[in-house]
Amino acid sequence: MGIFTKKPIGQLLQDSSDGEHTLKRTLSAGNLVALGIGAIIGAGLFVRTAAAAANNAGPSVTIGFIVAAIGCALAGLCYAEFASMIPIAGSAYTYSYATMGELVAWIIGWDLVLEYAVGAATVGIAWSEYLNKLLEMFGMRVPYEWSHSPFESLKDAAGQVVSHGIMNIPALIIIFLITLLLIKGSKESAVVNGIIVISKVSIVVLFIVLGWAYMKEANHTPYIPAATVYSDSQGVAHNFGGIWGILGAAGVVFFAFIGFDAVSTAAQEAKNPKKDMPIGILGSLAVCTILYVLFAHVLTGVANFEDFRDATKGKEASVAYAIKTYMTNYSWLANLVTVAILFGFSSVILVMLMGQSRVFYSMSRDGLVPKLFSDLHPKFHTPYKSNWIFLVLVGGFAAFVPGDIVGDMTSIGTLFAFMLVCAGVWILRVTNPEIPRQFKVPMVPVVSVLGIAVCGAMIAGLGWTNWARLGGWLVIGLVIYYTYSRKHSKLRTND
Repeated sequence: MGIFTKKPIGQLLQDSSDGEHTLKRTLSAGNLVALGIGAIIGAGLFVRTAAAAANNAGPSVTIGFIVAAIGCALAGLCYAEFASMIPIAGSAYTYSYATMGELVAWIIGWDLVLEYAVGAATVGIAWSEYLNKLLEMFGMRVPYEWSHSPFESLKDAAGQVVSHGIMNIPALIIIFLITLLLIKGSKESAVVNGIIVISKVSIVVLFIVLGWAYMKEANHTPYIPAATVYSDSQGVAHNFGGIWGILGAAGVVFFAFIGFDAVSTAAQEAKNPKKDMPIGILGSLAVCTILYVLFAHVLTGVANFEDFRDATKGKEASVAYAIKTYMTNYSWLANLVTVAILFGFSSVILVMLMGQSRVFYSMSRDGLVPKLFSDLHPKFHTPYKSNWIFLVLVGGFAAFVPGDIVGDMTSIGTLFAFMLVCAGVWILRVTNPEIPRQFKVPMVPVVSVLGIAVCGAMIAGLGWTNWARLGGWLVIGLVIYYTYSRKHSKLRTND
């Protein structure tokens, strides 16, 4: 058996019929749309929008949202077909194992660490920023050096460094607390989760409605800035303005759409997958895209995008800054935004850390990573050893790496996974056309090719520094595969 050995579809389907994977079809198209909206709206909108406007596109960040949504829609349809055909844990890792073989499956499983683990670190850093905004209501804040990475520094108006980051302690604390929650196996109640979702959507709508009257035309002129190169406070160069700026913004704000694939994983619970899955995926993406475009349009109209470049102004907790600075008489909204966002961020970290442990659980069961990743707690029946290991990894990123860097790493890792899923649907249509599919992507291979092209364009827009980080990450993964995983693969050893 070679590195392109595939896991038999029959074996996967047998796995999908075991116990926990036998699901009742109770979800309607409306339920799936609501599920998607709840999963999508999170940290990305409230944090990455301002970063994309500042570093990449200015007001045309709205166009970046549209490009990102198109890429998500194309990949989402491919996810839906896979989920209706192979409804088991592991997501893109499992799909790749069945279509492109073990090596590609390993690469995508390793790559998903960037989506889930590094994504959780990104949200943890954002949580830290908004915690300081909350503490400021009571005349307190965590000192700059203990709420920022050692690669960040605070400069005064003259450009002189006044403080250096040492360690982001609040980000590390929230990840530690949520890790404890995951080990114990506690679950959010439907009521609490519902309140969090409603609060997030309500905040977005409130900001759009109330902020519309405070927009200034000058902040939107020109809407698409001329193409230049902008170096941020850390010395990282970004393509700003023009088509490359928009593509770069699309890659950055793509983080705001992560979570929509939760809809595809519910394929086996849909009453009529053939009809309900495309409605659920495209419907939730359409609603969120409209909200995102309006939100970004208002945010860049209320505050100038250059405010979001300045650490002493709106670079951190940008939404609260824009409201307090430019929307007079609405400081209560800024406070409400801060509290709602903190709760929302906490739930996003929980979902991402849980997703990461599930992917490595599947990889451990296949022998590609050590058995300890699938060892369950004797009392709580959770992969507690895996949770502790990822606490160290995620906590390290959150405590010592700047938020912009880990956010872009999350985006590029997820985009790469989406490209492989789009390719996998095409491959499986050719190699296994006989497999029953509750939902089929229309116009394959056109949709697959377009999905690969759009996601690839967003990766290109993220720039060479992020390509280098992805390349370095994959090299580390390949070293692990050839030194450990290849020798311990259960499919190879017939264990």
